[in-house]
Amino acid sequence: QVQLVESGGGKVQPGGSLRLSCTPSVKRFNIYFMSWYRLAPGKQRDMVATITSRGSANYADSVKGRFTISRDNAENTVYLQMNSLKPEDTAVYYCRVQGQLYETEYDYWGQGTQVTVST
Repeated sequence: QVQLVESGGGKVQPGGSLRLSCTPSVKRFNIYFMSWYRLAPGKQRDMVATITSRGSANYADSVKGRFTISRDNAENTVYLQMNSLKPEDTAVYYCRVQGQLYETEYDYWGQGTQVTVST
């Protein structure tokens, strides 16, 4: 069973930075989308950023200009650089990987990593 290994969460003061990373436990080819979502207390899980296999990225309006998503296709790894963090960025961040293996589509989710922005 494929697992997504996430790292980089933690606690940081407002204005600080964190970098999240995520990679599948088993190397996968034909990964189409690599994404980050977040779930804050009392809210629904929302997409934060997504990047295609060609490097085209989309962001939630709330993080544009502060967060940057990138991917290393050779290493099957996706990163989320988070700068100028705000208390409202506090949430559990989930990695998502979507692609196709032979004729079967796959959709993997990570277990989540906590990001806390607080003084």
